[in-house]
Amino acid sequence: MLMDLFYETLPPHVTRKRRVHFHAFMIDVHKRVHAMKAKLGVNGGDPIAPVARDLANEAYVLCFDEFQVTDIADAMILRQLFERLLSHGMVCVITSNRHPDELYKNGIQRSSFVPCIELLKTHFEVTDLDSGTGEHHTSLSPHPTHAFTCLLRPAHAREPRGADPVQRNRELQTWGRILRVPESTSTVAKFHFEQLCGQPLSAADYLEITKQFKTIFILDVPKMGLNQKDMARRFITFIDAYGDSQTKIFITSEVPIADIFAADSDAKSGEISDHMRSMMDDLGLPGDMVISSSIFSGDEELFAFARCCSRLVQMGSKEWAETAGTS
Repeated sequence: MLMDLFYETLPPHVTRKRRVHFHAFMIDVHKRVHAMKAKLGVNGGDPIAPVARDLANEAYVLCFDEFQVTDIADAMILRQLFERLLSHGMVCVITSNRHPDELYKNGIQRSSFVPCIELLKTHFEVTDLDSGTGEHHTSLSPHPTHAFTCLLRPAHAREPRGADPVQRNRELQTWGRILRVPESTSTVAKFHFEQLCGQPLSAADYLEITKQFKTIFILDVPKMGLNQKDMARRFITFIDAYGDSQTKIFITSEVPIADIFAADSDAKSGEISDHMRSMMDDLGLPGDMVISSSIFSGDEELFAFARCCSRLVQMGSKEWAETAGTS
């Protein structure tokens, strides 16, 4: 990955550096802001300034992947945060599948986010790496991948001697809440789709899961229509949160990847914009894959869907299975 190459080739004297996925970065920022508000009290002033100062003291170079804005809480905080970070001399290197002008498109109170877009365009050098053809998918071998674990045996089956014991309902703590993992060993977790996406979990919950386990199995992913739109969004959030972690994820589904988000047969197909079609080409996905998935509306949802499909295609390759989790 381009960001990995940049980060790993920074000069040796650059010791204060940080490489982080955007989801994880924003969760960290919100935690710091919450703690700073509690520390400052009701009339204590702006919490962003000290948070930005602390971030700048920790890292001179900040690299984060997958910059996207889909949440109003993030949108309202980013402009001031970037202004403060830059004022401290921090160097920010960001990757995104969206041009700054396309960020948070059609989002709630987007007008309040426009100054952040102008800041990005003014203070950052925007470089377009559009390949035009999606060649990054052509080398992938579409061979099925296999993994076997004691988690896939029936619950009543006896564990082999010396096997990593299976734990039921392991408890993880995230943001002061308890998150239960139905079945797990010390390194492997198993969820049925309903358990992972059928309850109101957030990106922070999913990040905690991927941080705790080296391998995750998600069983029985269904074809999702309009009635499962919330679950579809959570599934996309999970794949986004998985990001550049070294966790291996294996999925079983009743339908091919391209059909997971397909609308009901009687749903009307829509059209996509030229910009969205260009994005699809860049991700190496056919435009009709998005058109047929009309459970989503608006460029932001459609693009999140396209990015998720691209990752799922990559995860279905032999190369991914051989390299994921090796770092």
